Amino acid sequence: MAADNASTVTEFVLAGLTDEPELQMPLFFLFLGFYVVTVVGNLGLITLIGLNSHLHIPMYFFLLNLSFIDFSYSTTLTPKMLMGFVSKRNTISYAGCMTQFFFFCFFVFSESYILSAMAYDRYVAICKPLLYTVTMSPQVCFLLLLGVYGMGVFGAVAHTGNILFLTFCADNLVNHYMCDILPFLELSCNSSYINLLVVFIVVTIGIGVPVVAIFTSYGFIISSIFHISSIEGRSKAFSTCSSHIIAVSLFFGSGAFMYLKPPSILPLDQGKLSSLFYTIVVPMFNPLIYSLRNKDVKFSLRNTLGRLTFS
Repeated sequence: MAADNASTVTEFVLAGLTDEPELQMPLFFLFLGFYVVTVVGNLGLITLIGLNSHLHIPMYFFLLNLSFIDFSYSTTLTPKMLMGFVSKRNTISYAGCMTQFFFFCFFVFSESYILSAMAYDRYVAICKPLLYTVTMSPQVCFLLLLGVYGMGVFGAVAHTGNILFLTFCADNLVNHYMCDILPFLELSCNSSYINLLVVFIVVTIGIGVPVVAIFTSYGFIISSIFHISSIEGRSKAFSTCSSHIIAVSLFFGSGAFMYLKPPSILPLDQGKLSSLFYTIVVPMFNPLIYSLRNKDVKFSLRNTLGRLTFS
């Protein structure tokens, strides 16, 4: 089926964010700045965790993987979007579009589940501190990470498979700055209720299951915190979760706003602005959130910079 599609439409034209010529260069430099901050922030956090042995604990193991995922899916989308601002005709081949979409889905699903793994880690640390070392052993962390990337593969295969059964008869203008499934359903000449239902089910698994896991973990965490007698103890417990709560709210809030509403309620032009938030802004903010609100990370950064300056 994919071969038939490719013979009908060999390339797509990405409409981009705007067709206003005077906005192209300002937007190019704005998003280039965002991308540079994203790359420096996430690769910097990965390097920092790798260089500091006292950060080699489950919490930062998952944070390192979150930074890797953020860097990767931002790199999957942003360079092509930047090219669109400086190209007269922003085209992408059928195969290139499917490849971009596959990796986009893989990293977005992986991010959903890494955030739920981080919530579970905080639950064990606060609710079962005496069993933390045993419960979050290297083997358990590895299995959780395997599950994270396994769900990434599931989401990517399910969504990309759904697109491969679509036929694009004539029009190849994708009303987006990236290859995404809702514009494809709008563009296709054989999309049906079943295709939309598959999208809804897969997105619900990608967003709904991690959200339930995160809410359950924080339900136990809040209950446990209220049983802590000292105000200082409660404050410390809350502070270890605050960065994660902010990251979860930003990511799932913008993702749900984009995908869990019918297209009639959220037109694609507004959807593009919503998807900007979780594809561009969230990967940029995550390393800043965890760096500025985390004493261990700030201490490690000062130590590392001090060692580099001294040497």
